This record gives sequence, C-alpha cells and structure tokens, in this order.
Amino acid sequence: MKPQNRPNILFISLEDTTPRFGCYGDTIAHTPNIDRLAENGCRYPNAFSTAGVCAPSRSAIITGMYQTSIGTHHMRTGGENKNTSVPIPYSAVPPPHVRTFTEYLRAAGYYCTNNNKTDYQFTTPITAWDDNGNSAHWRHREDGHPFFSVFNPSVTHESGMWEKEDRPLTTNPDDVELPPYLPNTPKAREALARQYDNISSADVQVGKLLDQLEEDGLTERTIVFLWSDHGEGLPRGKRWLYDAGIRIPLIVRWHGEITPNTQNNQLVSLIDLGPTVLSLCDVQIPQHIQGQSFLGPQKVERDYIFAARDRLIESYDMIRAVRDKKYKYIRNYYPEKPYLQWIPYRNRHPVMQEMWRLHAENKLQDDELTMFQYPRPTEELYDTENDKYELRNLAGNGTHTNVLERMRNTLGEWQSEFGDMGFIPETQMLDTWYPNGEQPQTDAPLFIPINASHPGVETAQDTVELEAPMLLHLHCSTQGASIAYTTDAGWKLYTEPLRLPQGKHTIRTKAIRIGYKESTENTIQVNVF
Repeated sequence: MKPQNRPNILFISLEDTTPRFGCYGDTIAHTPNIDRLAENGCRYPNAFSTAGVCAPSRSAIITGMYQTSIGTHHMRTGGENKNTSVPIPYSAVPPPHVRTFTEYLRAAGYYCTNNNKTDYQFTTPITAWDDNGNSAHWRHREDGHPFFSVFNPSVTHESGMWEKEDRPLTTNPDDVELPPYLPNTPKAREALARQYDNISSADVQVGKLLDQLEEDGLTERTIVFLWSDHGEGLPRGKRWLYDAGIRIPLIVRWHGEITPNTQNNQLVSLIDLGPTVLSLCDVQIPQHIQGQSFLGPQKVERDYIFAARDRLIESYDMIRAVRDKKYKYIRNYYPEKPYLQWIPYRNRHPVMQEMWRLHAENKLQDDELTMFQYPRPTEELYDTENDKYELRNLAGNGTHTNVLERMRNTLGEWQSEFGDMGFIPETQMLDTWYPNGEQPQTDAPLFIPINASHPGVETAQDTVELEAPMLLHLHCSTQGASIAYTTDAGWKLYTEPLRLPQGKHTIRTKAIRIGYKESTENTIQVNVF
C-alpha cells in the first residue's frame, strides 16, 4: 500500500479516566463531543490498561511490551524521590530490540507527532517523533504524507479533583454516586463532581480536534482512537488493579469500516494499541511485540488481559492481576503490607483525607473499611459481572476452585512467557544497566560513502568528494541503537543509505539506544560531482 493511500491515525489520550461518558450510559456526564465520536464509531467496554498509573502504562503503550518484561514497571523513574535507596531519576534500559512503535511508522513514511505528554520511564528518543511538543500537529507535515498524531488533554488528571477556590462546580455534588468503599461525605462528593467537570472540559478539547479534522477534509481518511492511560484517580482506583484503576474508555471511529454506534465486547489491553496501529497502516508487526492487534488484517482476539503494580514513588509493592470477561484474579506478593502505604501525593486527595479522618474517628462502616483491612489476602478472585466493585473475594470460599486454579495458572504462564522483572530488586536492575553507576552512552554514527570507485570504507574525514551516483551509509556500533540525521531542519529516522544527488551536502547525525545517553553529534560535508 502506497503511503498516500494509508489511513491517518489520531490518538486522543485522556488521563485518569474511567468511562464516565454519556455514550457509556452515564446520565450525569456532559460529553457531547465524545458521544458524537461514539455515535459514529465503536465503544469497547472491556478495555484495560496494564497498570493503574501513567508511566508504566504509557511505557507499555509506546513499546507494545509489558512494562514488567522490559524493566519499566516501577512508578516512577524520571522524578525526584528522596525516600528510597534507588538513585532517581534514571532512564530505564529495555532490551536492545525494543523500539517505540512510532519508529516503524516513520520508516513506513508516516509523519508522527506527539502533543505533548510522554512519560515513558525512559528519555524519549529523538527517533520516536517527527515533532514532539506543545505545538506538534499533523498540520505541519509535508503534502502527501499520512500522519499518526497523539494529543494528550491533561485536565482529567487526579490532581484536578483538588479543591480550587477560583473554580466553582458545574456538576451538582448531590447528584454523583461514589463507590460503596468510599465515604459518602460532602467533601468526597465535591471531588467526584470536579472530575465530571474536568471530563466535560476534556470533551471540549476533543471537539476541537474533531472539528480540525473536518476543517482539513480528513475526517473520512482518519481513524480516531480515544482512550485513557488508566482508570480514575479516586482511592482504590488509580494505582490499583481493581477495575476502577485499570478499566478505561476506548472508542474507535473508522469511516466505512466500523459500523457506527456499535459496541464490541472483545477484551482489549492498551498494550494492543501500537500493534493495532501497525496493522491498520499495513506495517508488519515485529515478532517481539507482546501486544496484539484488535483491528485490521493482523487482528487477534485475546482471552485475558494482564496488569501489574510495583513501586509507587516512595513505596514498594508487587501485585499482579489477570482478567477475562467475567473474573478477575489478583495476587498480592506482599500481603503483610497495608493497603494504604505511605504515598504523600495520594494523601493530598480530598477523598483520601476524608478516609483517614473518618477512620481515625472510628466512623467508617462496612465496605468503607475495605482499604483498612489487614493483612491483605494472598489471592483475590472476583466475579466482575455480579460484583462490579470487587468487594466479595471468592478465592477462599471453595465455590470457585476451578476458576481460581485456571486464573492462577494463567497468570503464572504469562509471567513465564514474558518474564517478570518485579522479582529483581530495583537496585540490582540498575547495577546491570548502569555499570559503576554510570549511564552508558550510545556510540556516534559512522559515515560510509559508497560509489563505484569507493565501495564502502568508514571515513573520519569532515569532507568527502565523490563522483555520482553516490550513497552514504550510516552505521552505529551500539546494539539496538537507532540513527537520526538531518540535512537542513528536523531530524529524520535513518532506514537505508542516503542517495545523494550532485552538489554539496552537509549531513548531521546522532544515535540513541533507549535508556542510553544520546551519542555525540557527527557532521560530514559531502561534495558529489
């Protein structure tokens, strides 16, 4: 398929959001633009993230690899944390074959932009995007190029539920319904009402993007995906592997291919987004990618989704989960740890503050005490069809022995197949990546001019003069490195020898392996006569 005949792809990536949209049946939500998208597309009610927090989840999305298999599972690696022995910040170092899936799109002729959140647990490689920043937009591409563009409205982040004096509520707090494991107090209802207001603000941004597609005449040629990086930022939601923390909205609009206003109940994991895009864009999915396409010619339906929780800023934990359409199995590797470990940022949440206040006053009752149970069970099993809040643990009652064994075995098989670096101490992992505490650096690219009289020899010269026809091969000796080059403005992904016409050419290059320091920049002047 020629690049100009391939579909454009638009990702609209929300934060910290469960499906509190009108199109999902929520009568309080005011989401006309998202509902309009769903009316012309398909909803996926069984879509889940691989983690209950953003950075491990976004790492899995951008690489198509489970964060536990490539060492990006601890939240977080890029921030400052004075309360752990781990030297933070650091950039995770996945195996050398791991790439951002956008590199495969760029190599196929796609113009790839990200506006503007990354948070991948490693420094974003220069080879990942044609444009990455606040102004990145498909409108900056050259004519004839298909695009893959990501926009990240950030207004639904957990912190948006903090009280702000200058922002009156639009949603009536008396109308919202809190889960039964959270205290039903005015302060708690106000926090959830703010989330509804924030979702409405995000909806406005969604509408602007859809309108821009329409203005550019691209609506029918662009496949639109709307999703959230994980569940919403309420206690027992964000950071946890219950559905409140990992179930996410997913809507896909594809004119002429997806029946409008439909629902598809297949299981989808966010790790599947990358391979799905590759499938839709007629790009072969590399064998090492662990996600699978849920649309397009390379489609595969999955039987289970998997999720993991590990260090959360200050506090270590290790929980794994597997879910099919009906049952959720959770394994707690540290049952001796309390549910509510010390995570200062989370404690700023007004609902969390209400929970601690009422617990100190002995005023929490029944399900409101769920997060204060001690110790945790080693295993949890829930019937998600009949117990949507996952409050009735079936693991120990003997009535679901076969289900328990099946889910337990499935989790173990997944860990064996893909590996689980959660069993490796983080300090040991870092010692392997950063010998003597030093981050390795990618080797600088080499220039190898090629023509009939010069069959290809590495050169250290700053200027080369060769007769046409002339090819310039670039090479980096670091395993797993990608090379970027530029002849004028903007860094391009190097995929094959550059065919240089007659004239003078100045070519700058640098290379990067994910997790390594970027190489030094090399420059060559090539005169082709």
